[in-house]
Amino acid sequence: MDSGFRIAVVGAGSVGAYYGARLASVADVSFLMRRDLEVVRRKGLRIHSVAGDLHLDPVQAFATTEAIGPVDLVLIAVKATVNEVLPSLIPPLLKGDTILLTLQNGLGNEDFLDRHFPGHPVLGGMCFVCINRGEPGEIHHLAHGKVEMGAFSHPESLEVVAGLFVQAGVDCRVLPDLGLARWRKLVWNVPFNGLAIAAGGLDTREILADPALLLRTRALMGEVIDVAAALGHTIKPEFAEANIRGTLEMGPYRPSSLVDFLAGQAVEVESIWGAALREAGRVGVAVPELERLYREICAATGTEPE
Repeated sequence: MDSGFRIAVVGAGSVGAYYGARLASVADVSFLMRRDLEVVRRKGLRIHSVAGDLHLDPVQAFATTEAIGPVDLVLIAVKATVNEVLPSLIPPLLKGDTILLTLQNGLGNEDFLDRHFPGHPVLGGMCFVCINRGEPGEIHHLAHGKVEMGAFSHPESLEVVAGLFVQAGVDCRVLPDLGLARWRKLVWNVPFNGLAIAAGGLDTREILADPALLLRTRALMGEVIDVAAALGHTIKPEFAEANIRGTLEMGPYRPSSLVDFLAGQAVEVESIWGAALREAGRVGVAVPELERLYREICAATGTEPE
């Protein structure tokens, strides 16, 4: 039963489709789709989930944002590598008080939205979830699912949006410090998304089973925590170990950056590793493992280091 609150999901891949489908139980949700559009219109959106399977049918799936029209919340789940399309994609979805929530990885996404859509509330959500796309119109949710959410601007909108996630059955936690939330997510993203590519296409179980890669994982996590601390964001060392234990529970999971890499799609090199490395340089923190990993990922993906 929805509340009349209108949501547009921009980027209905694994993350956008999963959380959008969950939110459809409490709000009026529309999905901007490309590849899966016709299949979803015919067969609906099917979520195979450890939290309970879901078949959303019919689905309000559209090819353009103009067809969706103004909404109360835009949930942005496209890869940060295509942020340049958002200034032309999002305007048809806006009214005066439309909230923008980015569920993207990396640093700088909230600032990008705030620059291009001044005056609109901007929120950031970090998804701690093990999830992959399957056949067209199908999503496989394998483990976890927590969302940590903070406000970049207009913090009064945070409780409203977080409340919708909670009503939809999502473990959603509001954090007073969005920067802290971003760096907490990087503690996982930097080593696991990075080493999965740099070590030759390994899943998380294979990374943690290799003693040398486990050492690198811990070193990378420690460097991220050190940079965060220099920026005023305290992350306890136990958080890194908890991430490792939680990752072991995932089994042989392929991180999203590896999935993109193997599919020949752009990898979020600069928003994850490049941005973290530049922040380290700005605050004078030595990060030799992060610098090494960044070079390896640039070489593997054919990305020119900035």
